[in-house]
Amino acid sequence: MAVYALTGFSLVSLLSFGYLSWDWMKPSLVADVATDPMEKPLPPTFTRPPHIVFILTDDQGYHDIGYHGSDIQTPTLDRLAAEGVKLENYYIQPICTPSRSQLITGRYQIHTGLQHSIIRPRQPNCLPLNQVTLPQKLQEAGYSTHMVGKWHLGFYKKECLPTRRGFDTFLGSLTGNVDYYTYDNCDGPGVCGYDLHEGEDVAWDQSGKYSTFLYAQRVSKILASHSPKEPIFIYVAFQAVHTPLQSPKEYIYRYRSMGNVARRKYAAMVTCMDEAVKNITWALKKYGYYDNSVIVFSTDNGGQTFSGGSNWPLRGRKGTYWEGGVRGIGFVHSPLIKRKRRTSWALVHITDWYPTLVSLARGNLSNVQGLDGYDVWPAISEGKESPRTEILHNIDPLYNHAKYGSLEDGFGIWNTAVQASIRVGEWKLLTGDPGYSDWIPPQTLTNFPGSWWNLERLTDGLRKSVWLFNITADPYERYDLSEQRPDVVRTLLMRLVHYNQTAIPVRYPAENPRAHPDFNGGAWGPWASEDDGEEWEGGREPLKSRNKKKKCKICKLRSFFRKLNTRLMSNRI
Repeated sequence: MAVYALTGFSLVSLLSFGYLSWDWMKPSLVADVATDPMEKPLPPTFTRPPHIVFILTDDQGYHDIGYHGSDIQTPTLDRLAAEGVKLENYYIQPICTPSRSQLITGRYQIHTGLQHSIIRPRQPNCLPLNQVTLPQKLQEAGYSTHMVGKWHLGFYKKECLPTRRGFDTFLGSLTGNVDYYTYDNCDGPGVCGYDLHEGEDVAWDQSGKYSTFLYAQRVSKILASHSPKEPIFIYVAFQAVHTPLQSPKEYIYRYRSMGNVARRKYAAMVTCMDEAVKNITWALKKYGYYDNSVIVFSTDNGGQTFSGGSNWPLRGRKGTYWEGGVRGIGFVHSPLIKRKRRTSWALVHITDWYPTLVSLARGNLSNVQGLDGYDVWPAISEGKESPRTEILHNIDPLYNHAKYGSLEDGFGIWNTAVQASIRVGEWKLLTGDPGYSDWIPPQTLTNFPGSWWNLERLTDGLRKSVWLFNITADPYERYDLSEQRPDVVRTLLMRLVHYNQTAIPVRYPAENPRAHPDFNGGAWGPWASEDDGEEWEGGREPLKSRNKKKKCKICKLRSFFRKLNTRLMSNRI
C-alpha cells in the first residue's frame, strides 16, 4: 500500500514537503568555513613550480559528497575541500570521453571532433593526434608526468596510448568500464577482453586487486620513488564509482541500513574512494611533496541515478544537459592558495584546467592556439572574478533530433531539433532533446518494482525543443522562461550559430572487427598499424596472436559454453 502511495507523489507534492526547497546557499551544505573577514591574503609561498595531483572520479553524483548534504561518508574529501576552495559554479560534460578530452586538450569537443557520444572500444578513433596535450605541455616545463586509472580516449593504434600522449608512466584501463577485480570488459555479447595495462603492456599479474586500492597504491609508489625537489604531475582517474557496483564487503557493511541495494553498494564505493584519496594525501605529506602541491578534485559527469548515484536537488542525470548532468563536484586544496577555506562561485569549466595548470607550472602557452579554457587560478586562489563568462556545453549534430524542433522555432537561424546547450552569463539555453529531465530524490528508500524514480516524471516538455533558464536565480531549472524572454533565446541561439561555425566534423567511425580481444591475446589493446590513417576502418582480418598469454575469465567461459553446446548438439544428432 505504501508503494502505491509513494508512486502517486507529484512534483507539487515534493515541493510541499520541502524536497525542492533546498537553499542553494544553505551554510550546512556549501558555506565557507568561518574566517576572519579582515584577514589579509597571504603572499605566494612557492618559489618552484608546484607538484600537481589531479583526481578525477567517474559517475559521482553532485549530491554524493558530505558537504552537499549526502548520507554518504566522505570525511577526507570534506576536509580537503573545507581547507581549500570549493567550486560551486563548476561545469563538466555529461559523459566520460568528452570530459576527459576537454581536460587533456583545453578545447570544447566541437573543436576535437568528439562531440558525439563516447569513444567505443572497437572504434578506430582516439583523441586527435595533432592535439598537444596537458601532460605534454607539463613535460616541456620540466615535469615528470604519470597517469593512473581510466583513459577512455581511444587506443586503436599505439600513438593513441597515454604513454604516447605525454605520460611517462601509465597504469590503468583503456576502455570505459571494467570489472574492479578481474579487469574484464565486454563490449557486447561475446566481445570480451582483459583491460589493465602497465605502460604499453598488458598487466596480467595485477588481476584480482581492487582497482581503487591498486591505483592509490601506485600513486604512493610513484611519490616514494621520485624526488620532491623535481616537479611532478599525477593524473589519478579513478574507475570509481562507475558500474559495475563492486566494493570490498567491509565498506558495504557500513551502509547495511540503506534499503536501496544499488545505493548501498554505490555508497560503499564512494567511501572507499574517499579513503584512497586519504592515502594519496598522506603519501604527499610523508614523502615531502605536500607543502608545494596543488590537489584538484573533479567529477567527470553527473551521477547515474539508476546505478545508485544522486544529483539532488539538480535536474537530470548523467548523459543529459540538465544541471544534474553537467554541474560537477570540484575543489582545489593547496597550501599555496592565498585565500583558503572558502566557497568560490566563479564560473569554471573543465577546459580551464589546461591553461590554469600549465600557467602554474610556468609552462609556455604562447604557441598553443585555439584554447577554449581560461587561466582561473587568480579566481581560485585570490577570489578574483573569473575570466570566463560563457560555456558551450555542446552541439551534437548526430544525436537523435527532437521531433518537435524546427528552424522556424529557432527564428530561422538555428534548427531547434539539434541537441545543443550553452550558458551565457546567468542564462542557460537548451535545444533539441536534452535528455531525461526529472528531479530524482536520493535513493535511500527500499527497492521498488520498476523505476521508482518515475515519481517525478514530467509530461509538460514532450512537445518542446527550446528551454531557457536563469541558472543563477533558478539552479534547479524549475522555471522555463523561453516564452517570456524570446530576446534572450535569440541572443543565445546566435552564440550557438557562432560556435557551430568553428566546429570540425564529427569523428565517429564504424566499429572494426579487428579490435576483438581474441585477436590480441584476450586483451583490449591497439590493433591498427602505425602507418594506418587516423580514422582507418578497413583491412584484412588479423591473425590470432601467437604469443597469447592469457584469456580473460569471461572469454574462457564463452569458449567453454561454445564447446559444451557443440557436444550437446552432437549428442542430439
